[in-house]
Amino acid sequence: MSDEAPRLFLITPPLAEASSFVPLLEAALAAGDVACLLVRTSTRDEGQIKAIFKILAPIAQAGGTACLVEHESRIAARADADGVHMAGVGPELEEAIVAMRPDRIVGVGGLNGRDAAMEAGEAGVDYLMFGGPDDPETHESIRERVQWWAEIFNIPCVGYVSDPSLAGDMALAGAEFIALCDGLWDTPEATAATVASVTRAIALVGETVR
Repeated sequence: MSDEAPRLFLITPPLAEASSFVPLLEAALAAGDVACLLVRTSTRDEGQIKAIFKILAPIAQAGGTACLVEHESRIAARADADGVHMAGVGPELEEAIVAMRPDRIVGVGGLNGRDAAMEAGEAGVDYLMFGGPDDPETHESIRERVQWWAEIFNIPCVGYVSDPSLAGDMALAGAEFIALCDGLWDTPEATAATVASVTRAIALVGETVR
């Protein structure tokens, strides 16, 4: 387990447009140390995705937060994203790694077991995510896989928490990044308070393991 506190990995709800989301994003970025933003969209139209990124990516990137596209590696390159987040192992992940390297990030989630996680690691991803907003897996199951991975492998892992109050527990399991989406994006005030609270919780974990 790293002796540094995990950083935040924020995941947007599926967005149809970006302008109404800007106040929420700005509140989140101002309230804590956000390493990465995964932008999800409710459309697969390339023009709409690029329009959303044109608004959100500069806001995130101005503060040093990497901005990722979900699933679409070709769009990620054209949208000037920092990388792509893929689902599962297989040809699409391999194609994304080839397309994004060496300048952009390739991460992966949707891993249905330890074998899939090890296969993704061997493929050369930059991080693995356990759990996610649409994943029915329990916190205990996600935590177990994060702890297993962190104890054995060097590739960073992201632990998703469906309840922000569980972030400290996920940090104790050894996750290098804590992913948040559920319970985060209601209002700018609530978003800022949640990010600040999680930041404090995981900082305390970092202090206890030093």
